[in-house]
Amino acid sequence: MFKVIKKDDELGAYIEDINLSNISKKTSIGLLSCLAENEVLFFRNQNISPRDHKRFASFFGNLQTHPAYPTVEGFPEITILENDEENPSKIEEWHTDMTFKKNPPLGSILIGRIIPESGGDTMFSSLSKAYDDLSQEWKEKLEEMNAIHSFEFGFKESLEEKGGRERLADALKENPPVSHPVIKQHPLTGRKVIYVNRLFTSHIEGDDPEGSILNFLFNHIHQDKYQCRFSWENNSIAFWDNRSVLHKPVNDYWPQLRRMERITIES
Repeated sequence: MFKVIKKDDELGAYIEDINLSNISKKTSIGLLSCLAENEVLFFRNQNISPRDHKRFASFFGNLQTHPAYPTVEGFPEITILENDEENPSKIEEWHTDMTFKKNPPLGSILIGRIIPESGGDTMFSSLSKAYDDLSQEWKEKLEEMNAIHSFEFGFKESLEEKGGRERLADALKENPPVSHPVIKQHPLTGRKVIYVNRLFTSHIEGDDPEGSILNFLFNHIHQDKYQCRFSWENNSIAFWDNRSVLHKPVNDYWPQLRRMERITIES
């Protein structure tokens, strides 16, 4: 059906012998199981159209729109992430997509449309492996704790720009802060994960004023041993499980242009 290639990193797998422009429902079921197990899947040489991109993503659930980014004409589900010297990325932190929502997404499918000659990689980090390494004392302590995730906290740079609050007024109104358990369980694998991220998690309820518990968790989940790094090529695709990984762009390609197109799938 397709070939799964594991690299040296424990996290992630490369999928070969597949054409994402015409996959079947049966193949998508196999990919979903593979995604849950490996947490992020990588594909090369997938010259798919926006229609194909949407069709592929639709196998896994309903598609979301994003309140803060432009979209491909005719495809409001496809978010454009385009940056260069004049429009640098404002996202520098490790994060899990859209945890400011009551029901955060299942995952995202990101395709590289214009890739710089150097730089612009994406990092991924496993929240399940980070959980496994916690001491039993920490696991028990965190089990009953909740954290607050906030659109306003995550997009503070955009909101501080001239006209930012006016431009994002509807998004602010529609996305008030929400509470999520610090420890979640993956619905398919049953593995537990540490569900916080530096971009959207403002604080843990019951933490001290300095945020000692949250800062401990940030330091823990960002360790190199949980990570893998993906180097983009034109028409490469990354499909990550938003329920169990963090990701972070490496913004080291200025002044070159980098254009990505992303679809986010509802859980």
